[in-house]
Amino acid sequence: MTFSPGSKARLTPRDLARFPGDTLFDRAARAVCAAGCLPRKELYEAWEMAKRVRRVLRGGRVVDVAGGHGLLAHLLLLLDDSSPGAVVVDPSLPPSATRIHTALVEAWPRLAGRIEYRATPFTGGEVHPGDLVVSCHACGALTDLVLHGAVSARARVAVLPCCHDTATCEAGVLEGWMDAALAIDALRATRLAERGYRVWTQTIPETITPKNRLILGEPGAPVG
Repeated sequence: MTFSPGSKARLTPRDLARFPGDTLFDRAARAVCAAGCLPRKELYEAWEMAKRVRRVLRGGRVVDVAGGHGLLAHLLLLLDDSSPGAVVVDPSLPPSATRIHTALVEAWPRLAGRIEYRATPFTGGEVHPGDLVVSCHACGALTDLVLHGAVSARARVAVLPCCHDTATCEAGVLEGWMDAALAIDALRATRLAERGYRVWTQTIPETITPKNRLILGEPGAPVG
């Protein structure tokens, strides 16, 4: 049977042998398997997003919006230890988030005391200049709130949008040429650039998720 990276099946200790290497990904995957509570898809999504983010956006406090287990925040710190810490903001934190955190701290003790979980809705007020605001699959208009919060603070940002809803997300005039979801994301990237950001548009593998468009932004000079 094919081991699909897009499966929602939980990783468990039975999967440990699938990750035998000494790479950072394999070591993190083994920690997650030992915790026995994370869907496989979340591991691959977080990893593919984290490594792309860190190729262009380094340092800064991480603010992980709708972060769930907080795996993305942990991986971003592991990939760039110059970040002092991370805040995971999610009004519905899964009870198993503690198990993921504990497993990763056991593997990397330097993570201890550097991850804060906040079981509250994201408002944008949590973001400060110099932060790195990230969100992996912030549903619908939450992606726009994340982008707005980052822009308001002139913070760096990376989002992997999902649940594109034309009732709450603006598609602009492009919807006549392309599907609504792509039009929404194209407008998001364009508006970020209009606000003085350097923008990168990338994708993660579609085998993990069809909602695979990644938007990254770094502020330049403010637009008057």
